[in-house]
Amino acid sequence: MVSRISDRKINEKCGVFGIYAPGRKIAETIFYGLQALQHRGQESAGIAVSDGEDILIFKDLGLVSQVFNEQNIAPLQGHIGIGHTRYSTTGMNIWKNSQPLYRMFKNESFAIAQNGNLTNVKEIRNEQIKKGINFETTTDTEVIASLIESSEKENIEDAIKEATGKIKGSYSLVILTKDEVFGIRDPHGFRPLVLGNLDGSYVIASETCALDIIDAKFIREIDPGEIIVLDKDGMRSQMILPVDRISMCVFELIYFARPDSYIHNKNMFEVRHRLGQELAKEFPADADIVIPVPDSGTPAAIGYSAESKIPYAEGFIKNRYIGRTFIQPKQETREISVKLKLNPLRDIIQGKKLVVVDDSIVRGTTSKKIVKMLYNTGAKEVHMRITCPPLLYPCYYGVDMATRKEFIANHKTLEDIREFLKVDSLKYLTMGGLVKAVGESKEKFCFACFDGEYPVQIPENIESDECSIDKEEKVSSNAWKK
Repeated sequence: MVSRISDRKINEKCGVFGIYAPGRKIAETIFYGLQALQHRGQESAGIAVSDGEDILIFKDLGLVSQVFNEQNIAPLQGHIGIGHTRYSTTGMNIWKNSQPLYRMFKNESFAIAQNGNLTNVKEIRNEQIKKGINFETTTDTEVIASLIESSEKENIEDAIKEATGKIKGSYSLVILTKDEVFGIRDPHGFRPLVLGNLDGSYVIASETCALDIIDAKFIREIDPGEIIVLDKDGMRSQMILPVDRISMCVFELIYFARPDSYIHNKNMFEVRHRLGQELAKEFPADADIVIPVPDSGTPAAIGYSAESKIPYAEGFIKNRYIGRTFIQPKQETREISVKLKLNPLRDIIQGKKLVVVDDSIVRGTTSKKIVKMLYNTGAKEVHMRITCPPLLYPCYYGVDMATRKEFIANHKTLEDIREFLKVDSLKYLTMGGLVKAVGESKEKFCFACFDGEYPVQIPENIESDECSIDKEEKVSSNAWKK
């Protein structure tokens, strides 16, 4: 039996795409859009299209470029469609959990795809099972689809509105019928969802980078609680859910969204550049060069260098073609999981005092291996700088992080982590520095992974199942707020 290498990083769940474009072969357009959203999910990909009469879906496990080719895209004829890239946080990585899902409403077919995570999914699923509804997958998306399927509303638009009124948590949805595309964003706006225009046709996507690749023009972000409908008459929208508090996931800005994307009219590269600048202001270091852990640490490392006046350098070469590794290395080759991805540049590193910038530390195992590689390559000193506060709480809104017990900051002090990593110094950006770099009110974002203040209530059974922590291991989070 094979298993994944355990040194996982934080992973986003999914990317979604939708388009209504009469006269255009949209399967290829969706393919390119999904390519741009590949960073949001690498386990499976799928496209659903309609020609106005029938819906056809092709999906499989793998990267977008592995799943699709000229032969399987050619039959996907239609001018309406949606697409999906998946990283599983709920439900195993098996074919039946790949999306879009195909379902029926009053003898009419529809396809659905989602980015997010529901917090009341068990409750709804159990209620649906009691009604005699069977489930084929273990995904949240099928639970949403089941609510639409079983609705007694007269039309699917009303059924969708009814379903979204029952679900809680994070979701950015795209739904395809034979003649419409729907885009819906949860009332907290946890995950991004944008609207674009392609030569007079409308496009929905998780990020603006997916608009750029197809030469679509960004119109605006879809508002939290809003539904967008694309059909033969163009585009219409409606606010269907009450908005108590907007809570965009701040990790979209720190790490998830592609650096060339825009959120809240802010370029993500520039936001991360400012994270590095704030980090340099708060925690300067006596060093010869600043290097990033690529690619996520690169914009912040450039910012740290600019603010500190310490020269920036590329200290690693990253292998961008490895994909996911499912072979568990033996004890004698346990370092291979990091070496497959990163190779240090000896002539740059040898004899130097380094500032190493990374976006986060989850368990610390990967960071420790990176530090060891740097010292083995001849680094004189290593000063680790992290562009966010310590991670203390798990995410229930569509991000694959870790359980509370697995976060290294929950059972080690700052000095303990420094010793564990074997670095000369270790500093995390403060909450104040993070908010300043983001440049907006803290109340507009979800910081739950840092402070445990969840915008949507988390069921007690989830807390006890997934984030219990032994008392002797727990370190008060107050220690990290000083």
